[in-house]
Amino acid sequence: MANPYTLNQYPWWKYLLIGLIMLWGLIFALPNLFGEDPAVQISGARANIAIDSAFQTRIADLLDAEQLPHKRVELEDGRVLVRFPDPEGQLKAADILRDRLGRDYIVALNLASSAPGFLRAIGLNPMYLGLDLRGGVHFLMQVDMDATIKQIEDSYVEEIRNQLRAEKILYSTVGRAANGGVQVEFKDEAERNKAAQALRKNLANLQQDKPGPLSLRLTLGEREIKEKRDFALQQNITTLRNRVNELGVAEPIIQQQGSDRIVVQLPGVQDTARAKEILGATATLEFRLADEENDWHQAASTNRIPLNSRLYKDREGRPVLLQKRVMLTGDSIVDASSGLDQQSSSPAVYVTLDGKGAKRMEDATKDNIGKRMGVVFIENKTETKRVDGALKKTAFTVEEVINVATIRDRLGRRFQITGLDSTREARDLALLLRAGALASPIEIIEERTVGPSAGKENIAQGFRAAAIALLVIAIFMTGRYKSFGLIATAALAANVVLLIAALSMLQATLTLPGIAGIVLTMGMAVDANVLIYERIREELRNGNSPQAAIHAGFDRAFDTILDSNLTTLIAAIMLFGFGTGPIKGFAVTLSIGIVTSMFTAVTGSRALVNLIYGGRKLQKLTV
Repeated sequence: MANPYTLNQYPWWKYLLIGLIMLWGLIFALPNLFGEDPAVQISGARANIAIDSAFQTRIADLLDAEQLPHKRVELEDGRVLVRFPDPEGQLKAADILRDRLGRDYIVALNLASSAPGFLRAIGLNPMYLGLDLRGGVHFLMQVDMDATIKQIEDSYVEEIRNQLRAEKILYSTVGRAANGGVQVEFKDEAERNKAAQALRKNLANLQQDKPGPLSLRLTLGEREIKEKRDFALQQNITTLRNRVNELGVAEPIIQQQGSDRIVVQLPGVQDTARAKEILGATATLEFRLADEENDWHQAASTNRIPLNSRLYKDREGRPVLLQKRVMLTGDSIVDASSGLDQQSSSPAVYVTLDGKGAKRMEDATKDNIGKRMGVVFIENKTETKRVDGALKKTAFTVEEVINVATIRDRLGRRFQITGLDSTREARDLALLLRAGALASPIEIIEERTVGPSAGKENIAQGFRAAAIALLVIAIFMTGRYKSFGLIATAALAANVVLLIAALSMLQATLTLPGIAGIVLTMGMAVDANVLIYERIREELRNGNSPQAAIHAGFDRAFDTILDSNLTTLIAAIMLFGFGTGPIKGFAVTLSIGIVTSMFTAVTGSRALVNLIYGGRKLQKLTV
């Protein structure tokens, strides 16, 4: 028979381990106590714009000159962050900074953690707050998948035409079929059969059928259509995620909903017009021959531009004289990827053209070998400024020469563009070019704005609900189970700390349904203690000693607690896997809460019971 005085004692290392886990929880949960400051984030519009201590001083001096009260100006991660005591000062400063700094800098509203610097220095950050707690904008976007397939079929029209010409096969017409696919008409059946054999070899991914005696129809297979749709959707998501970086959003939510919709949530952003501008930005390229017959310096100084030329500026602001005639536009680009030039190891973008574009590029360059060609980057934007208290929109186009190079050989379907400032810029350009050429059109079908005051109210109500729940549970447990109830309440408080710490460490996004998950977890956590204490009562009624009853209560209730928590965890995982948005937030907090509650309600509460009652001679146990 086991010695009753040793039944409820942990070895020293187990107490130490539990203490270290709780210390970890307190440290990681600590940043959430300090709240957030309204802030303005300033970053360079391009990679070559310096954001350094001199620029930091310039911003501070500008704010002081405008008598705008601010907490401090910080330089971190290649950006300047200005903290303000209130949102009114933040908004006023953002308008002034946009006006004074111009288009070379991105000025974005943000909310910055006000945790002490030493916590941020060791990488401790508060958990992110979702749209309903922080305020911001929500967009539901519909992706036009039919346009994706149409665009792909249009590219195949030119590709098939080029293939037939290369094989010297006679045909009448090539075009998109009314019921989908590409249809080719021939003058005789022999040419059609010859074309079918050639296209089956060169375009094996296309399915063939013969709707008429002199017709050949080529269509994408169901599998390829699905792949193209999925690729276009993911490409749009990637591009949108890249663009919202300009808004300075700490934790944007950009995710797929269904097979053709994208949800974009931008916590902390209140300027809906600005968000639409960034999400709807487009970029393309133009390829033009350099004007080598006229002097660019004279044209720039006298502002007398030759009739058949246009004056541009490069990345450094230097004038470049290019011909008016456009060799090729970005509409012919079907793919773009970033990489490094093999010779110079400088950033490069590898461009792939459709059949028509490849032919135009080949014809234009074969007659101009030895001449220079300029690549013009064009981006259409809309700028919103506050004028006399009202928002005023101004559309503008950014045109700059990113590269002027000598044509060394005839260019065709695939070539590269160099002259970029960094690998990041090359990656961004490739994304924008791909979006302009292949990504499906996007329409905003739902739009919601949550104000910061509503977010604060939701936080206050959520905190109030959690605090009341904890208080009521503490009163109930203490009244029913006396000192054991106090132990359960302490374990419950530890569970909340560990849950917040885990959310902060994972940088998860807390939403209003997430708070509901926390409150639900509190009830489930104390439910485990109820099962344990009722088992202890039953053991005492059966005549067991207090120490044996405690030991049996924890051991024999464990299987029931494990089974009930596992089934709930499975349900939470299913919610996370198949749910979207707020449902995922609820599932995340519920899942983490189940794991932490298993630790605190069983291991943590038993450690406290062992410390208080273990190794003692007990005649009576009040539970």
